[in-house]
Amino acid sequence: MAPRGCASRLLVLSATGNLRAFVTGLVLTLTAQASLRGVLAPAREVLSSLWTVSGGPSRNLLSYIELSPLAVFNIAFLILLISIWFSWKRTCKPSRIIAALFVGIAVGLGWLGTYAVAQASFDVVAISSITFTGPSADTLMGLINERDLPMGFGSGLVPGVFFGALLMSIMTKEARIQRFEPDMPMERYLAGGVLMGFGSMLAGGCAVGAGMSGGSIFALTAWLALFSMWVGACITQLAITIGHRRSKPFRIV
Repeated sequence: MAPRGCASRLLVLSATGNLRAFVTGLVLTLTAQASLRGVLAPAREVLSSLWTVSGGPSRNLLSYIELSPLAVFNIAFLILLISIWFSWKRTCKPSRIIAALFVGIAVGLGWLGTYAVAQASFDVVAISSITFTGPSADTLMGLINERDLPMGFGSGLVPGVFFGALLMSIMTKEARIQRFEPDMPMERYLAGGVLMGFGSMLAGGCAVGAGMSGGSIFALTAWLALFSMWVGACITQLAITIGHRRSKPFRIV
């Protein structure tokens, strides 16, 4: 689908003046809210009940392999070095490599920060990390239904990322208004936003929440969701490529 990203990318692009991302993000957020608590919730519950994963330690990949925390750290560090080497060989900009490192650090700090708050708070505080679909829906509903936005990890994350991206786009002079164009039809963006909103609630998060945050604690459901997203993206990209080739006019050279 046309949006080519999840809620986090749409949020960042919206801050740079991309009206396509802004409209798609609103559709995604409303669909996610409808899938969680609204008219689409029954459909989500029916689909999620078709294949369930038992709770408890079996939901963690480490329960299938006996590894010490030190071994897990060494494996993760080795994968990190391989990823940096691969990115460097593909001539990826150093700034992007550093930014990716900070994203991974932010996910870890999210778990540590909410854990520290939960330990010090008298109220029940959920231990979580970075995710965008659910907090985006909660933030939007809070802005609509409440005079004061309830403070929390998610409600602080969404505005923080938006204004941070806005500030950076202004500093780098990349902020500019981008509208829908003839080769970028709105219906594709709207359809993609609906599918992403419903799918993210069905999967328990988007590529960041279900993939990175969930994958960082070796949750079985997160790795399964991330693998399925990757397969679906590859199939969609292949279909788009084949469609573009067939749409090109035949020329005799």
